[in-house]
Amino acid sequence: MGLKDLIRKEHDTQFYFFSGKGGVGKTSVSAATALWFSQRMKKKILIISIDPAHSLSDSFKVNIGSEVKKLKKNLFAVEIDPKKAMEEYKEKLTPHIEKIEFLKGSGLEDTLDIAGMSPGIDEIAAFDKFLHYMNSKDYDIIIFDTAPTGHTLRFLSLPDVLDSWIGKIIKFRMRFANIANIVKKILPLAKEEEKPSLGVDQLEAMKKRIEEAKKIFSDPNKTHYNMVLIPEQMSILESERSLVVLKQYNISTDTIIVNSLIPENPKCKFCTEKRKIQKERLKTIQERFKGFKIIKLRMFKKEVRGFEMLDNVGKELYGQ
Repeated sequence: MGLKDLIRKEHDTQFYFFSGKGGVGKTSVSAATALWFSQRMKKKILIISIDPAHSLSDSFKVNIGSEVKKLKKNLFAVEIDPKKAMEEYKEKLTPHIEKIEFLKGSGLEDTLDIAGMSPGIDEIAAFDKFLHYMNSKDYDIIIFDTAPTGHTLRFLSLPDVLDSWIGKIIKFRMRFANIANIVKKILPLAKEEEKPSLGVDQLEAMKKRIEEAKKIFSDPNKTHYNMVLIPEQMSILESERSLVVLKQYNISTDTIIVNSLIPENPKCKFCTEKRKIQKERLKTIQERFKGFKIIKLRMFKKEVRGFEMLDNVGKELYGQ
């Protein structure tokens, strides 16, 4: 059974994540999967790079960018630009404190510093963008080419972090609701747009979207998380640790994809020795990841770039 067997017949959008240690070939696998699905399954596919160090454009040999771009029939791609996403996020959520005199010195500026210098703002902004695509309903399948494991796990933990953060901000803002009403009474002739706006409704809507994302992440009928690794000890160990963390967030993993397996070549002593070590690591993988679907992907002679090579990888993974 391969990954293609996991395609659901439901009308709801399906989400596929590909993650793993840096350098294991996540982008190649996710790009090949997107191409294969769009051609063989006749599904409308969107592949999104949430890795700040984008390589999706390199993989397809097409300049993609931060706006959704059509690559082929049924195949669309976008690379989330953290800087641009952050600017959009700040513009949407940051209150104009400098225009609200009675809030100055209240401490709200420090609380909302998350919209400026706080660590992880790029991930939060990218997640906000993710929510937008997640709720678009324009695609049958959305595939995520993720950053190396640590970054991805932080990304997947954001629903809990943001849910808590926004809840606190809503409470904080509500404390000033009465003061806001007083100010409005003091300035009865002011235009509506000039009156202080605390944006509680906007935050409540964001909170609701985050709660929905949490449900989707933990729904195995909608979200399919796939671990990409190579037959090396460090990659195996990191994958094991990742699965433990994913389980804590109720995210189940469907498939383990073992990449870069050296084909048999008796004439090459180095290849033979390396292959021998890989076969031992494969035994370890099969023992430690019992119950998972394990897909093996050989190493190719040519660099995996461009539609032709990605198509070859797709065939190797899922068949003709």
